[in-house]
Amino acid sequence: MSIWESLAVFAAGIGAGTINTIVGSGTLITFPVLLATGLPPVTANVSNTLGLVPGSISGAIGYRKELRGQRSRVMRLGAVCLVGGLAGAILLLTLPSNSFDTIVPVLIGLALVLVVLQPRLAVALRKRQEAAGGEPGHPDGGPVLLCGMLLASAYGGYFGAAQGVLYIGLMGLLLHEDLQRINAVKNVLAALVNGIAAVFFLFVAEFDWTAVLLIAVGSTLGGQIGAKVGRRLPPNVLRAVIVAVGILAIVQLLLR
Repeated sequence: MSIWESLAVFAAGIGAGTINTIVGSGTLITFPVLLATGLPPVTANVSNTLGLVPGSISGAIGYRKELRGQRSRVMRLGAVCLVGGLAGAILLLTLPSNSFDTIVPVLIGLALVLVVLQPRLAVALRKRQEAAGGEPGHPDGGPVLLCGMLLASAYGGYFGAAQGVLYIGLMGLLLHEDLQRINAVKNVLAALVNGIAAVFFLFVAEFDWTAVLLIAVGSTLGGQIGAKVGRRLPPNVLRAVIVAVGILAIVQLLLR
């Protein structure tokens, strides 16, 4: 890897760490850059996953204030996400990428619909539950959220682009919670999924240590930048950023 390629990978790591902390989809920045340096697709994907782990942790630390009082929620969802992330990592090394390429843009599109309609859908869901004589909502989203997070985490362990969009879409609909606090949980869950996939890849997959280290340092810096920027965004602005990033993710995946 030349000096210019190394600088490009490092810069991509900063960008990925920043956008991952704010919303997700940082993989869409780093993955194409790694491919441009000549790495094979699977090696690039694995190296990217390993490198983004420190960035995810950095972003979660940056959102530590919004995580207060959510320990039990993080523990419950985290256990499910770990299982899903490991399953996705295994699928990456056993299934052809074409099997996911078709459905991934659809999943991201559905997540964007959930993000846009989340305020109205959440109100309508609570009114329906109250009219039926039930509780206004499950504090942890119930089994529907757990199943959704399991599938989203399997996708995250497989590729990870727009994983955060899927998380925010699901939690935003099924949890009666502030969007910034949901984003904080998303950062922790993304760190867990990337972490479990990274541990698995260390033992069974090929990766490029130079790329891993450059992305790791860059994404760690980006995680702190993203936390400072993202925490200041009003809910409507954050929602608009999520939608914009999600649309770009769909376009890039369809053209890939």
